[in-house]
Amino acid sequence: MPLVSALPSSFPPSIDSSRRPIRELPDELISQIAAGEVVERPASVVRELVDNALDAGALQVTLRLSAGGVRLISVEDDGQGIPREELPVALRRHATSKIASLGDLETVGTMGFRGEALAAINAIAELTLLSRAQGADAAWALDGRTGELRQVARAAGSTVEVHELFYATPARRKFLKTDATELAHCVEAVRRHALARPDVGFAIWHEGKLVEQWRATAARDPRLADALSDDFVARSVAVAHTRGAVRVEGRAGIPDAARSRGDQQFFYVNGRFVRDKVLSHAVRSAYEDVLHGQRQPVFALYLTIDPARVDVNVHPTKIEVRFRDGREVHQAVRQAIENALAVPRAGETATPAATPLFTSTAPRSMPVWTQPAIHFVAERGPGDLAAMWPASPAMPAADTTGEAATAGAPPWHIAGAPMPSPLQTPVSPRTADADTAAVWPLGRALAQLQGIYILAENAQGLVIVDMHAAHERIVYERLKTQLDGAAIGSQPLLIPATFAATPQEVATAEACTAVLTALGMEITPFSPRTLAVRAVPGTLADGDPVELARSVLAELAQHDASTVVQRAQNELLSTMACHGAVRANRKLTLDEMNGLLRQMEATERSDQCNHGRPTWRQLSIRELDGLFLRGR
Repeated sequence: MPLVSALPSSFPPSIDSSRRPIRELPDELISQIAAGEVVERPASVVRELVDNALDAGALQVTLRLSAGGVRLISVEDDGQGIPREELPVALRRHATSKIASLGDLETVGTMGFRGEALAAINAIAELTLLSRAQGADAAWALDGRTGELRQVARAAGSTVEVHELFYATPARRKFLKTDATELAHCVEAVRRHALARPDVGFAIWHEGKLVEQWRATAARDPRLADALSDDFVARSVAVAHTRGAVRVEGRAGIPDAARSRGDQQFFYVNGRFVRDKVLSHAVRSAYEDVLHGQRQPVFALYLTIDPARVDVNVHPTKIEVRFRDGREVHQAVRQAIENALAVPRAGETATPAATPLFTSTAPRSMPVWTQPAIHFVAERGPGDLAAMWPASPAMPAADTTGEAATAGAPPWHIAGAPMPSPLQTPVSPRTADADTAAVWPLGRALAQLQGIYILAENAQGLVIVDMHAAHERIVYERLKTQLDGAAIGSQPLLIPATFAATPQEVATAEACTAVLTALGMEITPFSPRTLAVRAVPGTLADGDPVELARSVLAELAQHDASTVVQRAQNELLSTMACHGAVRANRKLTLDEMNGLLRQMEATERSDQCNHGRPTWRQLSIRELDGLFLRGR
């Protein structure tokens, strides 16, 4: 069927050319228009009502739903309550107790403050407000349609009941999904509040059945485990970082926990769940060195900042914010995650004392047979460590007698890194017993598999290491450390590279001259609509100066431009490290394997290679027992 015949005969719609007088809209239509901004679906109502409950000091919030929130939304709390004389005022537009002046608005610390939610909801649904103020003799119920007040029985706190959502605007109901979908959105809205307020208990009921319940707790991690999963906490690292006036806390998922969708990314600014491009970009920048492909990291981050330095009055739903100094926030979040992910995770599974390598999982009533220990004798002597990891020319040769701290750095020592302890020094397999190897997080090397993998034994079981990927990360981090220790050198261009620039690019180049100079770049106006690149960082002299300049200016206009230069430098260093790392099929001695393992334990981000792939995997004794059906 042709597309033209499928369109209505009046398409495009005719426009009445007659002039209409300018007049004020009726209050009900104004409220319905406001409701279109605030109330998108039942979850929007839930979010606004839970905001009010938390602002009232509630310690227990109960949500009751019917038909996914379309037929009924009831939010009960045990907060301060509303006095009888203030109940009618609460349903008026722009009526609130949370702000009274512009100064209050600029430093608002409550979840809600606009005074629109109850009036907007009342315009498109049947609303009943029940409340009893702390110390009051009775509770009162207000009918939103008639304005009638009646005395009811209720403990201190408030209950807001919303029946037949969108009954006054039936066209909006056509855009709603199934009851199950709307229920999922309502649960997610409460979950976001629960993650921010572990001290408050939450319960969700649907059609008389308990769907979710999160009990109040004094700590944040138990709430994260309860609301998300135990796996989220187990596969994440703690984040705690302060930069200037910005404090970043929470948990960031390890690269292995990344998902195909960004459905477990939670950002809170002063306790408010937000979505912000600056914060998202900062997180992505922190993970780009360890995340593979387009995988999405998981995290729950809590940003604390002076309320005067962030504007929450940006969007009617209050889910977007604007920072006074976005660059400061960007750097704080990025450094917080980078520092948390930098610590090698191999040490987290290590035990301080040796444990038996093989433990039986058989029931105690069954006789247990213990296999005698098999003693392996090394057939090789010390390997060519110096050939694989040459010592610095400024240092004496490596001392294998345990006095390397005074005689010079060992071959596996990274320039600028702390000297390893004696237990981190590669020990010949003939002298390293199981007790000593159990202290090493990555254990003691046993063999090399197909010239690609290193097999090692630690206290937990078997460790499998990708030899090339691990050494590639070690070389990469060493190159970055050497580069970070020096200022970014600038390379003047013999012939400046000019390009047609947008007005925003020209304004950014003129306003950020000092920042560009610190990055080793010189970008100056050549004409009102043309910029000239006269110098670039020395390490990137062979690249495209125009492409680099455009990227830096675009990032500088919104985020932190140093990430562009650092990203380009890291790509160059990553290529150098890939070519400089030990190749597959190279035969290593046991001493060389142990040296690589010890170096991995002392290298930041050694759990992933430069491309985000894992460098090692742990197989526990329980997993190995399962492969051979032991104890069954």
